[in-house]
Amino acid sequence: MSRKEGKGIVRMYKAVIWIGDKPGRRVTLAARSLREARVKLEAEYGTGYVISIWNEEDAERPRQS
Repeated sequence: MSRKEGKGIVRMYKAVIWIGDKPGRRVTLAARSLREARVKLEAEYGTGYVISIWNEEDAERPRQS
């Protein structure tokens, strides 16, 4: 994690992780960045799984092109 990420605001992220043939497991976690959220999920569940992570505040903002 970079110094910049270490000082960020902690926000709530939502995720769905698919492990094998099981239905996606929904997870809510606190992290300072999307990268930190992914690292936390991989630490808990391992690597090699399909993971979808989002922050609802970011998802609601209009996109700029």
